[in-house]
Amino acid sequence: MGSYVIRRLLGAIPLLLVITAVVFSLMQLAPGGPLAVYGENPHLRAEDLEAIKVAMGLDKPPVVQYLYWLKEVAQLNFGHSLFTGRAVMEMIGERLPATLLLMSVAMGFSLLIGVVLGVLSAIKQYSKFDYSVTTLAFIGYSLPPFWFGIVLMIIFASTLQWLPAGGFSDYGQEGNPLNVLSHLILPASMLSILQIASWSRYTRSSMLEVVRQEYIRTARAKGLGEWAVIVKHGLRNGLIPVVTVVALSLPSLFAGAIMTETIFTWPGVGRLFFDALTKSDYPVLMAILTISASLVVIGNLLADMIYALLDPRIRLS
Repeated sequence: MGSYVIRRLLGAIPLLLVITAVVFSLMQLAPGGPLAVYGENPHLRAEDLEAIKVAMGLDKPPVVQYLYWLKEVAQLNFGHSLFTGRAVMEMIGERLPATLLLMSVAMGFSLLIGVVLGVLSAIKQYSKFDYSVTTLAFIGYSLPPFWFGIVLMIIFASTLQWLPAGGFSDYGQEGNPLNVLSHLILPASMLSILQIASWSRYTRSSMLEVVRQEYIRTARAKGLGEWAVIVKHGLRNGLIPVVTVVALSLPSLFAGAIMTETIFTWPGVGRLFFDALTKSDYPVLMAILTISASLVVIGNLLADMIYALLDPRIRLS
């Protein structure tokens, strides 16, 4: 198991280098470049802009700039915000707990509902329950998440007034878990709707393949109950393909958090990215893009490790 993990980690290093190169190139090609924010200041003279350019190392060739930036990134130093002057990692560190809370709740809710619905649909194939879940899954696929979030806000926050429309907590209730939970329900629901639809379909498809296998028939022939057969013998193998989908959903959850946090004014990394985008705060943008793109690699690594735990034969590959 240890050598398997080491091989996967070593294989991830070139991918991470490619990710940093792409992110750096995108920021270089952005309109106005890293100095766009200074170019909008009418009080700065041309010589002042040139001095800033030299101070930031932007007078050097792009390859040299990239190598200097990569050296700092390796030390988790993404520089300072062009607007606040604060360290970028400090700003992300302040917002990260809120985003992790939102993502973990959304993922846990999606897994619980999606896997359960998928397993039940496979067991009750072609039943009314199966058709109902399939219909709801297709509707979930079709709903634009931002539209669904606004609808949730209109129904539960504006019309029924059961839940708050946005924010992390009410004023003076910052340390109240129940108050935070009430603010979390709507954004987590918006973020999880597409995952539930996707994971329920993948789980159903995978479980239908498993329940037709010979070892499942053998387990039934031994007199085991249906639920014992499904949970003990079928679910472990049936979840292997789902692991890939779930692990690779990490980036989409993080990207979805940008839209979700913006709509519900959730004070996370996604909202920080949106604010930086509107202000052309390139150090912040480069840091968040690098982290979110790296989640793809991390998701693949997690999938490989969970594969190895579920199926020992994979460790030999």
